[in-house]
Amino acid sequence: MSAVLPGAVEPVAPPRTPQDPRRRWTSTSGRPPSLADVSRATVLIALSLVVLIPLLWVVLGSFKTPAELALRPPTLVPREWMPGNYTEALGAFAFVRALGNSVFVTVVATALTLVVNSLAAYALAKYNFRGRDFLFLVTLATIMIPLQVILIPVYQITAQLGLVNSLWGVIIPAVATPTGVFLLRQYMLTIPDELIDSARVDGASELRIFLRIVLPLCRPALAVLAIFSVLWRWNDFLWPLVVTDQNTRTLPVALSQFASQEVVPFNLVLVMSVVSIIPVLVAFLLFQRQIVQGIASTGLK
Repeated sequence: MSAVLPGAVEPVAPPRTPQDPRRRWTSTSGRPPSLADVSRATVLIALSLVVLIPLLWVVLGSFKTPAELALRPPTLVPREWMPGNYTEALGAFAFVRALGNSVFVTVVATALTLVVNSLAAYALAKYNFRGRDFLFLVTLATIMIPLQVILIPVYQITAQLGLVNSLWGVIIPAVATPTGVFLLRQYMLTIPDELIDSARVDGASELRIFLRIVLPLCRPALAVLAIFSVLWRWNDFLWPLVVTDQNTRTLPVALSQFASQEVVPFNLVLVMSVVSIIPVLVAFLLFQRQIVQGIASTGLK
């Protein structure tokens, strides 16, 4: 032990600084993770990778040659990257026209679905009239009726309206959806009636109340219905197959016809599959926060 000379200044030990919390592993609550938390996170990450592997294989496979796709066992990463598959796929058939038809159908049908279903849900949620509950039950009952059962009557009505072989024939019959009405009605029931009554006392018209008060409060539920509608219209196959012709084919129908050829360039089919996934993925990323909030608020499982 070293002695301190008289008159000399005793060295002061530097104060102990707490460990930087950013360098520590913590759970979402800020506490150190327990063994159960680590195990649960490991299982969830593993399951996520299992779900993402097919999507990753499709994306990587779109850059392979047909010979490499036929290798056994298959390879995950392309030995030779072929970005020219994308330019070749765009010229293989009327891909751009089919893509444009799908985008038009999805955008217009989603917009009309939001308008029609929100109006119907508002009437069933906030207006008292005779037969309201019966009408709502009938609307719910139509959820259990598959399209295959009513395909012929719907086609006959569409033909009488002159909408066969047109994109409007794909859009209009599917605008009103019982699932959308149910979802929005359940959400609108949470809006206090006093808020609407006070707006009426202030002289607001019914349309103004609906547009300026009800719709802004229903934004999470509208986002959920929007993403559902995008998924329904973008992936719809049976009804567009029945009601469209060669010039009005949507992307799923055109892709199916292209894949049913005698000699199938599988690498181009993967390219088209990747391109068809992108719009839905973008829509989900844009509305993901509203989707979680809307599903939690409406109780939709």
